[in-house]
Amino acid sequence: MVNIEDFIKRLEVILDYYGLNASSFADNIGVQRSSLSHLLSGRNKPSLDFILKILEVYPEVDLYWILNGKGSFPKVSVNQEISSRSSSSVHSANQEVVPPGIASTDKAIVSKINTNIQDATTYGSDKESEIDKIVIFYKDGTFKSYHP
Repeated sequence: MVNIEDFIKRLEVILDYYGLNASSFADNIGVQRSSLSHLLSGRNKPSLDFILKILEVYPEVDLYWILNGKGSFPKVSVNQEISSRSSSSVHSANQEVVPPGIASTDKAIVSKINTNIQDATTYGSDKESEIDKIVIFYKDGTFKSYHP
C-alpha cells in the first residue's frame, strides 16, 4: 500500500528537481490543476493513470521509487551505476567539498558527489560551471538540499 504522506514528499522532490510549481507540473502531465492540488494536500490518493502520466512525461522517475520510495531518483541505469562505482576510487587525491551541516554518516555520499563533480568538470573543462545546488536523496524518500 502506498503511504500517501511519503508519496507527497516524493512528488515534491520531483517538483523541486525540475524547478516546477504544482500548476506547471499538472499542465505538463496533462491533469487538472485541482487534481494535483488535492493530491498534494492529502485529500485524494494518486490513481494509476496519474502515475503513468508522470512516468510518460518524466522518464527519469522510477516507478518503484515514486510508489514506495525504493529505487532512486533520478533513475540510475546499470551503465551509470557501474561507471560511478569505477570512478569513485580515482578521486581520492582531490580535495573534497563538504557542505556545512553534513553528518558523519553522509561522508560516503559526499565523497561520491565529489567524484561525480570531478568527473563532470573534467568532461566539460572548456566551460567553467558553478554548482548551484546539491541534493541528496535517501531511501526513505526524504532529501536534503545544500547550496555551496
